[in-house]
Amino acid sequence: MERRNLLRAAVLGGSAAAFGGSLWRGAAHAAPAQPGTGPYGPLGAPDAHGIRLPAGFTGRVIARSGQAVPGTSYTWHNAPDGGACYADAGGGWIYVSNSEINPSGGVSAVRFSAAGTVTSAYRILSGTRTNCAGGATPWNTWLSCEEVSLGYVYETDPWGAKAAVRRDAMGRFKHEAAAADPVRRAVYLTEDESNGRFYRFVPATWGDLSAGTLQVMVAGSATSGSFTWADVPDPDGSPTTTRTQVPGSKSFNGGEGCHYTDDTVWFTTKGDNRVWQLNLTDSTYELAYDDSLVTSGTAPLTGVDNITGSSSGDLFVAEDGGTMEICVITPDDVIAPFLRVDGQSASEITGPAFSPDGSRLYFSSQRGTSGSSSGGITYEVRGPFRT
Repeated sequence: MERRNLLRAAVLGGSAAAFGGSLWRGAAHAAPAQPGTGPYGPLGAPDAHGIRLPAGFTGRVIARSGQAVPGTSYTWHNAPDGGACYADAGGGWIYVSNSEINPSGGVSAVRFSAAGTVTSAYRILSGTRTNCAGGATPWNTWLSCEEVSLGYVYETDPWGAKAAVRRDAMGRFKHEAAAADPVRRAVYLTEDESNGRFYRFVPATWGDLSAGTLQVMVAGSATSGSFTWADVPDPDGSPTTTRTQVPGSKSFNGGEGCHYTDDTVWFTTKGDNRVWQLNLTDSTYELAYDDSLVTSGTAPLTGVDNITGSSSGDLFVAEDGGTMEICVITPDDVIAPFLRVDGQSASEITGPAFSPDGSRLYFSSQRGTSGSSSGGITYEVRGPFRT
């Protein structure tokens, strides 16, 4: 995983979560990340919310499913999942969060002042199904993805001023996450199937997702090598699923999170606990992490799920199950726990996203302490994140 020498990036668009961190890659390929001492030190005792954090970090609850968001009259949705942050006027920001329930999933948003106070909360998408992950765009919209057979991508407005739009051209399949690439003007998409594929959508006009070409990654069966893209003949996936239309398209076991930065796409596969790295400048791919390739001790990351990045080049990967951790993978290929949520083993961690200034990390425990979708809890962690 070629992430040795760092250059700090300017944040593109309004979302540090989607476009943080610029990396200067070397020429040699490295082995997948291995456990080691993380940049933030060991985890402390659980706080009042059951979160174990490194020294210098604090956590708070932002919202709970079925309850009014504190400071507002808006009732927070069940089963909070994927999310992202957007810069708002006056130095504030907005955090959007999917609802992974069927029916009536959708997306909610919370607006913060420059001081971090919640000022409002509201709905930006309704009437959809099992909205799992998604991704931010450089033009400050949120792509919310339906994780159901023949599911759609919906483009939403984090400010709630414009109606959400279904983007049929982006294909119908069991969508998971999306990541926008402003250099190649494409949006990468994961598919949560045991034989899922990795896609990219190339809009006819950048910034307009109403028309374009859906393509699938073509590569061999190895865990590293070169790849190409091939057009998907029938993006609507009926009667033949998109993942079976192109001979030679590469199968991935349970596609989950997706993150783009600096000519690189990182995405995760939960079925085999892997983080994959696509090097877009030379069209090669490799493993960034694989729990079966940990050479000493216990693998710190299992149930590999949502992924995001910080402006330092660190990757933050959430667990679905495991020990309910968010782990950090550093540019030096060290992986270590960043936080752990105690007492919620029947839940999963979802929606990690950084505030635009990189000082706060938002995430949810989808089922909280109850183990039910009605028990979701959304958190904020604040502290000295690396920049």
